[in-house]
Amino acid sequence: MRFRELKVSGAWEVTPVIHGDSRGAFLELYKSTAFTEAVGHPFDLRQVNTSVSAPGVLRGVHFADVPPGQAKYVTCLRGAILDVIVDIRVGSPTFGTWDAVLLDDVNRAAVYLGEGLGHAFCALDDKTTVQYLCSSEYSPTREHGIHPLDPELAIDWPSTDRHGRPMEHELSQKDLAAPTFAEALASGLLPTWDATADYVGGLDAAARA
Repeated sequence: MRFRELKVSGAWEVTPVIHGDSRGAFLELYKSTAFTEAVGHPFDLRQVNTSVSAPGVLRGVHFADVPPGQAKYVTCLRGAILDVIVDIRVGSPTFGTWDAVLLDDVNRAAVYLGEGLGHAFCALDDKTTVQYLCSSEYSPTREHGIHPLDPELAIDWPSTDRHGRPMEHELSQKDLAAPTFAEALASGLLPTWDATADYVGGLDAAARA
């Protein structure tokens, strides 16, 4: 299992070792010791979500108030997605930037994004199935969104599926109604770099105690 930190600090791509033979394949999708060594603290699993999406479906950009935020460990069990992490932490050195990782049912990679980061993805195949391990339970009063097609974010969403077929982007009514990045910033909706660093620093200190 290999961890590669993304250009948005607090997010990693996790690539497992796949052991395959004529029967199929086996891999370790998550391993606590490897995760803690790379990230600095254990993953506190509180909820597991699964979504099934058609090609072109966009979900996100979603985030939660910090503290406690909601860290996610995301993998694609079937199909393929372009998984996007956005730095929405006001005061962060990489504020407003994003990074993307292809997750699919071939490489079986995962993405971990820590508290205070925005998350979105685009499905690239029929019945694309995504599993999210979450560090906190869903709470509608502290979870928010930013419009994923906001030109200011300028996320380079794919226009074709994994087979090269053209696809149209489809958003939920909630995501269509989400504020722009600038509107979320002006309204004080976004988490801050300092609050996130304090919270994650507390997790790291507890892990070392």
